[in-house]
Amino acid sequence: QNSLKMGNSSKTVSFVLAAYGNVGELKHLYFIIILIWYFSICVANTVLIVVIRLDRRLHEPMYILLCNLCLSEINGSTSLYPLLLSQMFSDSHEVTVPWCFLQMFCLYTSAPVEICSLAAMAYDRYISICNPFTYNVIMNTDRVFLMILLVWVYSFLSVIFSYSFIFSLKFCGNIIHSVYCDHQLIIRLSCAVPIQSFISDISFAIVSVFIPFSLISFSYLRILRVCQKTSKENKQKAVTTCTPQIISVSNLCVGCICYFIDFRFLVSRVPDEVRIILPMYVLIFQPMLTPFMYGFNLPKIRQSYQRFLHRLPGDSHDALSFSLIVTFLTHYVLIDLSALNHICY
Repeated sequence: QNSLKMGNSSKTVSFVLAAYGNVGELKHLYFIIILIWYFSICVANTVLIVVIRLDRRLHEPMYILLCNLCLSEINGSTSLYPLLLSQMFSDSHEVTVPWCFLQMFCLYTSAPVEICSLAAMAYDRYISICNPFTYNVIMNTDRVFLMILLVWVYSFLSVIFSYSFIFSLKFCGNIIHSVYCDHQLIIRLSCAVPIQSFISDISFAIVSVFIPFSLISFSYLRILRVCQKTSKENKQKAVTTCTPQIISVSNLCVGCICYFIDFRFLVSRVPDEVRIILPMYVLIFQPMLTPFMYGFNLPKIRQSYQRFLHRLPGDSHDALSFSLIVTFLTHYVLIDLSALNHICY
């Protein structure tokens, strides 16, 4: 173990991600699958952002908030996938402590950012459907960007408040049985599990999950009550605009349940592969679900996609924008891989 002995404890300078030891000869296949999936997530979310940016008809609060949601998907994926890719061909599977903590904080910031973004979008739909005459006054551009800023600041502070105590822990081991830096597994490596561990999990669940989910539930319950009294056409419009958000929230809740369930009590029943993959459910499926759900279900975005594709061959500006996006993403992935390869080795 890469550590310096200090009495009964040790000064750990790196963690070993032991779950990669079972990859074996399939590492090339896993590398290709993960790379394609990560690149697809970045392209799908970035294209949706660009389509909204290029089409002035989509410069509305709901679509601006959707762009923020796509950015959070890219941020969460970038916190995970480059490390997965770099570790596939590593012999030691070591990650330095600072970089492990950095990944942990990035990952745990992306979760509240996503659910808080969905809460902001639910509030936007609530104002649009329940108070349509004051919608443009309440959801003006300045207020929308303020909401986005508050989402990121609130999420960042919730993670710092909940898990900053980890920096001061002393570790008696450095083997993490996972493919990424999981805070629960890191805390279990400490020489003495502090009481802050339990308190931090509860506070993080309340601040980052319970409060935003309560706001989402309140918004949709009010929308449901209003829809019962409105016309069939308005009901259909509400269903069309709210369905992607409801599916996203439901999928996010499934991911949170998968993460918070402690599979360590079911060691004899649950295979190791399942225990490794299930906590990553949200980071695997949610980033790809978002652009496709909104792209295919919202008529305005679907029509904008069609206009964008029809203009692409003949419009040099759109063609240049699209080619720059693909080039940027390709270089972005390669830079991530080379940087993390250098860090981990």
